[in-house]
Amino acid sequence: MKISIGNDHAGPDYKKAIVDFLKQKGYEIINHGTDNFDSVDYPDFGHPVAIDVATGKVDFGVVICGSGNGINMTVNKHQGIRSALCWDKEIASLARQHNDANIISIPARFTSIQQAVEMVDAFLNTSFEGGRHANRVNKIACQ
Repeated sequence: MKISIGNDHAGPDYKKAIVDFLKQKGYEIINHGTDNFDSVDYPDFGHPVAIDVATGKVDFGVVICGSGNGINMTVNKHQGIRSALCWDKEIASLARQHNDANIISIPARFTSIQQAVEMVDAFLNTSFEGGRHANRVNKIACQ
């Protein structure tokens, strides 16, 4: 499985921990994030992740910024993207199970690195339930 990841200056440590975890599990990673703490603009790192997911270059995406909101709003501007802002692993699982989310957004300033890794693990290991949720998900995209 291929994962695209992007982060701003709030997330280098989070990204490193997530990438290390995913590589241990055998995932292939495309890294669009910054590796330092100098202030940058989150859209510059979110758009490439959204493009990777929307075009099928990767299976899922992970985005990280301070609140998780800005980068989440950015990636959700792309057609076919259903990014979910998550703050615990139950929300991450539900985002996949009920909403068929294809990108997880992590708020680095409001979760621990361990929580972030657990959320990504839960997100990637939960399947979309379909059924009654499929009709709802099909109504999300704008025409």
